Amino acid sequence: MYFEFTIVYIMRKSSIKDWSVNDQPRQKLLLKGANSMTTAELLAILINTGTPQHSALAIAQQILMATENDLNKLGALSAKEMVQLNIKGLGEAKAIGIVASLELGIRRNAAELPKKKVTSSKDVVTYLKASFQFLQREVFAVLFLNRANKVVHFEIVSEGGITGTVADPRIILKKALAHNATAIILCHNHPSGNLQPSNADEILTKKIKSAASFFDILVTDHLIVSHEGYFSFADEGLL
Repeated sequence: MYFEFTIVYIMRKSSIKDWSVNDQPRQKLLLKGANSMTTAELLAILINTGTPQHSALAIAQQILMATENDLNKLGALSAKEMVQLNIKGLGEAKAIGIVASLELGIRRNAAELPKKKVTSSKDVVTYLKASFQFLQREVFAVLFLNRANKVVHFEIVSEGGITGTVADPRIILKKALAHNATAIILCHNHPSGNLQPSNADEILTKKIKSAASFFDILVTDHLIVSHEGYFSFADEGLL
């Protein structure tokens, strides 16, 4: 009987509520600010509640371990894929909350793009990598710029499979005209991790650049991103 009581007591003490106030994630955020928090602690706040065996922080640590402590890999998971990690205490509702929060972070980065003047590949590659470098399918997107070289619109124009996607130059130019863009930056990801452009990538780039020139629209770059980094057609002198 004493042994059973001891086990129950230890299990209860694993609850975040039983920790020192300064060590509880929510209280720590209130007292010291979000910048003072570890990634696991921030994730624990989203998870909110644990199980009798594991605190929300312990569940958060298991999630991070399962995704190699890489928020980009975590952000690439759908709610269903997150549940399939088979971590006790991580159900569909908690997974949905995590996915929604990470998507807000990506959209926050996107909101910063129109404020920046794009002068090089590095000005946009951070956002692009965060957006789709770990996607398991290939997507093709376009940044539409005004005369001041500021982004007026960003849109994924095509989605494909693991091996590729097809972008229609007519659709891209139609959108460029609709947004009064004077320049565009083409971008897509390579789920394989390989950053070298394929022959199809080079042919498509030349086709879009040629067609855009009839409307006095410049193709200033074509960026390829993956978990290995990025490749810029402009930086490599291919435009």
